[in-house]
Amino acid sequence: MSFLPPVLLLASIGAMRPVFMIIMGVFLLLTVWRITRGTSGWAPRVLMAGALMLAFGYAVVMPLYQGGMIVPVSPDGGALFEHTASQIGWHLAKMVSMNCGWLLLGLGAAMHAGLFETEKSTAPIQVPISSSHEPVR
Repeated sequence: MSFLPPVLLLASIGAMRPVFMIIMGVFLLLTVWRITRGTSGWAPRVLMAGALMLAFGYAVVMPLYQGGMIVPVSPDGGALFEHTASQIGWHLAKMVSMNCGWLLLGLGAAMHAGLFETEKSTAPIQVPISSSHEPVR
C-alpha cells in the first residue's frame, strides 16, 4: 500500500486536463473579444459566436466528460446505462458546440481578414445601348 500525498494526485496529467481545457476556453474567448472589441459588422459577430460556442465546449462540456460527470456514449453501441436521453443530449451539445464553434470561428476569421471581399473597380460604369435601329436625325 502506497501513501502518496494528495498533492501529487492533483498534479497528475488526468487531473490537470480539465483545468487546462477550462483555461483554454476562457483564453480563446478573451482573445477573440480583444480582437473584435473595436470593430463592427458581421465578422466580429460570427467570430464571437464561434468563440462563445468553443468556450462552452472547452470550459464546460469537455471538463465534465474528463471528470466523469457525464457518461460518454459507448462507441461500440453497447449498453448505454439508464440515462440514455441525457447521454445523447450531452453528446449532441458537445458535437454542436465544438464543430459549429470551429466552423464559425474560422468563417469569422476569414471575414475579418477580408478573404471574401471583392475589389472595387475604379472604372466608370457604362450602360450598354441595346438599340436595334439607327437614331433618326
